[in-house]
Amino acid sequence: MNQAVTVTGMILSAAPVGDYDKRVVILTKERGKISAFARGARRPNSSLVGVTTPFAFGEMTLYEGKSSYNLVQADISNYFSELRTDMEGAYYGFYFMEFADYYTKENNDEREMLKLLYQSLRALVRKTIPYELIRYIFELKSISINGEAPEVFACVSCGSTEELEVFSESGQGMLCSECCHEVKDGKRLHPSTIYAMQYIISSSIEKLYTFTVSAQVQKELKQLMKQYIRHHIDKNFKSLEVLEVCIR
Repeated sequence: MNQAVTVTGMILSAAPVGDYDKRVVILTKERGKISAFARGARRPNSSLVGVTTPFAFGEMTLYEGKSSYNLVQADISNYFSELRTDMEGAYYGFYFMEFADYYTKENNDEREMLKLLYQSLRALVRKTIPYELIRYIFELKSISINGEAPEVFACVSCGSTEELEVFSESGQGMLCSECCHEVKDGKRLHPSTIYAMQYIISSSIEKLYTFTVSAQVQKELKQLMKQYIRHHIDKNFKSLEVLEVCIR
């Protein structure tokens, strides 16, 4: 018999299989993103009924088969149950998990993404900053973790760190006052928007959700992230489509 493996992770998604089973996708600290079968998890008396739901975070015991894992036990430390009574917050949470599912891989070091996902859900539950701002912080930090962040600390043309004023989508970063006339798609940003992007990219995950911004800065972050994600990610997130209908 294969030896049991214990991982720390979060259930990203769960789908029914057959009459009584589930297939779950788990983002783990030790093995990246993995898929596992939870036998009998849809039976009313199963110990896996409550622990195989999205947002569930904790220690999980699995047996590794030839092509998949079997989930046999879970000790859940946080269900993020507050999101069950907060429809808008839950939709944001589902979007974050679908985003994390897109970016992560099996047997890859995904500890930073797991930490970001956990802290982002905590931010949704705390409600100390707007949901939309949490979204833009999550998106930019996710892209940064995966090595695709825009250059916001220096001019992408000359390398100067002074007088950064304009963001270029085609140049994938900031341009200084001297070089900003070289591009046709330049968008002038408020200095606080530039600082916010620098802070998000450079700060530890634990310090991300500790600030708020003006309506103008949030609007600029929204426009930038929408354009940047459209350019870099070739996927339509179903949860985002639902979310955008929900918050209209």
